[in-house]
Amino acid sequence: MSGGTRSDRPAGRFRRMLDRLSSSQEELHSEELQQDALAVGCTRICDCSDRQIVSVTGTLRTVTLRPRAGVPALEAELFDGSAALDVVWLGRRSIVGIEPGRMIIASGRISMNRGRPVLFNPKYELRPVGQE
Repeated sequence: MSGGTRSDRPAGRFRRMLDRLSSSQEELHSEELQQDALAVGCTRICDCSDRQIVSVTGTLRTVTLRPRAGVPALEAELFDGSAALDVVWLGRRSIVGIEPGRMIIASGRISMNRGRPVLFNPKYELRPVGQE
């Protein structure tokens, strides 16, 4: 007689704990960011479409100064766990608090640039440091 009806897989909390331990750090961070977006009433970046007015939240991965047509432009990549988008402030060389690793909420109209979503000159709110 074999092992009966019990599955070889652990169930319940123990299984979730094993899954969590075997997940990569990036997967865990992505999951937390997606839950945070829902908690503050923001749209997930993967659900954004061209010309839609949205509020999105996430972590700034990179911040660079990249002139566009001779005009200074501060460009940042915002990641919310589901996807990434570019946030661009035209005419700005720097903004206090806009730095890699900082969490923000950004609002504006999505435009698509080479198949990638972009928010130009969005309204933004810096999330409190220490709640990342």
